[in-house]
Amino acid sequence: MKPGPDSRLILALTGFLAAVSALAIGLGETSLSSTQYHQAFIDMSSAPAQILWFIRAPRAVAAALVGSALGLAGAVMQGLLRNPLADPGVLGVSATSALGAALVIALGLAATPWAVQIAALGGALVAGVLLTLLAARLAEPQTLILFGVALSSLGGAATALVFNLSPSPVATAEILSWLLGSVANRDWLAVGVAAVPAVAGAVLCLWSAQALRMLTLGEETAALSGLRMASLRAAAVAGAALLTGAAVALAGVIGFVGLAAPHLVRGRVSDDPARTLIPSTIVGAILLVAADLAARMIPSSEELKLGVVTALFGAPLFAMVSWRAARSWRG
Repeated sequence: MKPGPDSRLILALTGFLAAVSALAIGLGETSLSSTQYHQAFIDMSSAPAQILWFIRAPRAVAAALVGSALGLAGAVMQGLLRNPLADPGVLGVSATSALGAALVIALGLAATPWAVQIAALGGALVAGVLLTLLAARLAEPQTLILFGVALSSLGGAATALVFNLSPSPVATAEILSWLLGSVANRDWLAVGVAAVPAVAGAVLCLWSAQALRMLTLGEETAALSGLRMASLRAAAVAGAALLTGAAVALAGVIGFVGLAAPHLVRGRVSDDPARTLIPSTIVGAILLVAADLAARMIPSSEELKLGVVTALFGAPLFAMVSWRAARSWRG
């Protein structure tokens, strides 16, 4: 039996992700000879092995995990809200997650193991619980969008207040560094810890896939489908919140990946929100692994922050999507 078009797309994207990940592991600021690459595979205690498998590899996997989480969350949000400009930050989860991390850093607790990550995930969960309760009771996507905008504005204002009241320039610099996003110096333990809420969020999002498909037919048709739409809508919001929280906890605030990934694959899956989920997950991973590789390889006196790189490439894409959306609204 020949694989279907979705299977071929997923296989092609997976192969491309493997290739980009191999480049991310193989390339870096420290150049290795062919002999050193060989040594890295046969002697795990050697210096080349430490560079490849304990510095570059976890960093590449962290970028892939964060990108896949944001890509899936973006696809779910765009399907749930039926808005092509929605992304994981549209509901304010990123803002509240960043606020949690900023508060811990300002309070001088950044040196405590896992304090920043737990605070970031906790901030996302608080927003996720509020949004999930709202999604279970209200069917209108406009209500979620408006509440999300309010929550995002509140989180952003509170984070700015933390900046303003920061007790020292060092704490301010640490907060800014976190908000700009990075997967540098992430180890296998950090990746494993972040993977737990990310996997839970992915399961919830994939479970809600059928509801996203039905919502394209309208709220009334979806209500008559026999599906438990309130539960599935709440699962989609909770899943996106968990994914976004895990991403911010691991890498800080990363923009545009959740917006871009679904648009890059939607045309290949006939604009079906359910069929968009898995390809968007893989494309998000590809985008962030490639962006992190670019951040490391672009010549500069100081390594570029990952959020800066994604914004530089994502802003033109956002403008293009906005222009196309405006044309369709006028039409």
